[in-house]
Amino acid sequence: MSLKAELHCHNSFSNFHLGSGEPPYDCDVSIRDQLERARALGLDAIFVTNHNTLDGYEQMLRYRNDHEKFAGMQVHPAEEITTDRGAHVLAYGIREAIPPGTPLEEIVESVREQGGVSSAPHPFSLLDALRDDAARCDMVEVFNSNNVDVLSNARAAQFAAEKNMVPVAGSDSHVLSTLGRCVNIIDSENALDDILHALRRGRTQIYQAGYAMRDETLDHLRYKLNNSREYVMEYMSEHYPHAKWFLRLLLRMYDLDQDSRMWGLIYRLCVCAMRRISRKVNFEGLDPQFMKQRNLGTMFYKAL
Repeated sequence: MSLKAELHCHNSFSNFHLGSGEPPYDCDVSIRDQLERARALGLDAIFVTNHNTLDGYEQMLRYRNDHEKFAGMQVHPAEEITTDRGAHVLAYGIREAIPPGTPLEEIVESVREQGGVSSAPHPFSLLDALRDDAARCDMVEVFNSNNVDVLSNARAAQFAAEKNMVPVAGSDSHVLSTLGRCVNIIDSENALDDILHALRRGRTQIYQAGYAMRDETLDHLRYKLNNSREYVMEYMSEHYPHAKWFLRLLLRMYDLDQDSRMWGLIYRLCVCAMRRISRKVNFEGLDPQFMKQRNLGTMFYKAL
């Protein structure tokens, strides 16, 4: 039996779990909408990978069980865990949540003790990436829909081939329309133990993979900004005290017209800058540690 599976998606239960260094609001996708779209797309299995929590899985499972139309689709537990170094790890099939701030080695060990499977999501992105430590996981995400710089995915695919690792694709969906953007075919019965067994042995292939579109990315950012305004103001004051006046001006302009074409232009400029930095980091040996400081001036300099 072959299953169409979504291996990386979030819903509203991901909110308030990202950690103190991130906006509290992450995703506004409801359980109902997520299941409806998964059914419309013909998905057989969906793993809920909320940040640093298993919340959302049991609630989604109950909703599914209460509605007969979802009977042909299975919902399985998973978690996207933030390590002590700020990188992310996906844990499939676990029953007890692994707390954020846990070292990678302990996360991988805990996943295996629970009979689960670990995966390195967006392993060569400019933030939250395991990079070479991705080799410690069971699988590696060679295509992530949000890696719009493209080169991060190219490096991940190269890494998986070099290390002979199981490659998978992840939608990393935070808005409803990106659910199912990436789909994996798993050679397995639609039961959790069978799926985990198949993933460990690489009995999976990428069925489709596509990038998040500009408007989808902007919708996600708009949700986070509109609902995390207090965090954004505090973040600007702490990290950009000298540019606070300019950033406040941008916020006022944003509040006046959130749909202005100017934001699309800024998005394209940011993607261009990300691509230049990604090339330097992933293929020319530039140390990516400066990205964790999130200093706009330094980022701009590195993008030149």
